[in-house]
This record gives sequence, structure tokens and C-alpha cells, in this order.
Amino acid sequence: MTDFLGLKNRVAIVTGAAGDIGRATVKLMLSHEVKVLALDINPEVHSLARENQVVTHICDVSQEQKVIDAVKLAQAEFGGVDILINNAGKTLNKLATETSAEEWDSIMAINARGYFLLSRESLKVMQPRRQGAIVNVASVVSMVGMKATSVYSASKGAIAQLTKVLALEAAEYGIRVNAVAPGVVETNILSGIVEDSRATLSSYGHVHPLGRVAQPEEIAEAITWLASPKASFVTGTILMADGGYTAQ
Repeated sequence: MTDFLGLKNRVAIVTGAAGDIGRATVKLMLSHEVKVLALDINPEVHSLARENQVVTHICDVSQEQKVIDAVKLAQAEFGGVDILINNAGKTLNKLATETSAEEWDSIMAINARGYFLLSRESLKVMQPRRQGAIVNVASVVSMVGMKATSVYSASKGAIAQLTKVLALEAAEYGIRVNAVAPGVVETNILSGIVEDSRATLSSYGHVHPLGRVAQPEEIAEAITWLASPKASFVTGTILMADGGYTAQ
């Protein structure tokens, strides 16, 4: 592929890389000749190691030392970190009155604490180089309410605000921080919210003005563009990849 995004030989960390959006993002970045450290708590992430320029690693992003070690691994394998894609996520489909404190803590640990830890450690590497890009995967529920998603929505709202704050803090170093906020995407993780199979997921297309759910590859395209020099004057933005949902 022609390097029309200017990403060749950049080094990226992608979390949640065993999931549908993470895997699609890794593969798209590889097509642009990006060197990737693919992280996930799921050993299935190792299946990506068959690809060139991919190092896979098991990492619980809620654990501080695990995150520190992962960023050091990227430096050891590839010489630095240019791009961070915070994509690891966990869902819960429960009313607030049915959600335990333990469930709240578990979701927030992955979706909020994990994004913070990876961003903090990656910024430490990016700042002396005075370049870099972070893309957080938020959600349409970062911006709007949806029943039975209290902790998930709260965690994704935290990601949207973290994105804006980090964009301001990182700007003086030439580092950009943005987020993509998908609507309903045909992934395994979203089945935790819509309660059923992929067939049921597809039926949620009617909630989007475009009349269908997104495919993981479409979200990967938005992520990869934000991570690239083509988005060089874009920072602090929440890109709504939601099929028009929030335009209503």
C-alpha cells in the first residue's frame, strides 16, 4: 500500500487488540507499515503475531506495573512509541439499581483507569520526542444516555473528558489526543449491551440514520486517520462515528 497517511515505520501500541475493533485496527495499521505492539488480556491476541511487524503481549491495562512494562516493551522492540490506541473495553448491561459496587469498580478499572495509565506512560515516552498521537475509543454513550448502561456510560464519558484534558496538556509537546465515539458496531463486546447475538446486533441498525450498524473496519479507518499526520491539526476532538445517531 502507498503510504498516503504518512504512517510508515511509526510505532503503535493497540490495546484490546484481540477484539473486533482492535484486530481491525492492527491489520489496517500493518497495511500502512506501522510497527505494532498488540496488547490484550485475552491470549487470542497471539494469533496476530503471525503478521509482520507485530509483537503481541498479554496485559491487564488496569494494572499499573503491567502497563509500565508494556510501554517499556514497545521501546525495547521498536525504539519508542509514536501512537497509542486505547481500545480495551468492558461492558455491563444492567440498571443502576442492579449494579454492584464491585461491578462498577471492574468496568471503571478497564475503561477509565486503563486509558489513563496507558496514556500517562506513553506520554512520558512521546514528550521528549515532541511528537505523537493518542486515539481513545469512546462511545456514543459518552455523549447521550442509554438505559441499563450506567457504569459503561460513565466510563466512556470519563474517556471523552480525559481526551480533552490530555489534548490540552500534550499540545505544547506537539502531541495530539483525540477520541472516536462509535455507535452500535457489529462486535462481540457490544453483544453485552444489546443482550443477544450478532443477528440481534444487526437489527439495531434502525437507531442510526444510515440504517445499519457499523463494521469494525469502519471504526478502524477513523482511528487510523486520527492517528496519522493527515489529522495534524486535529486535537481534543471526539469524532462521532455513529451513523448520524447524535445528529438527531
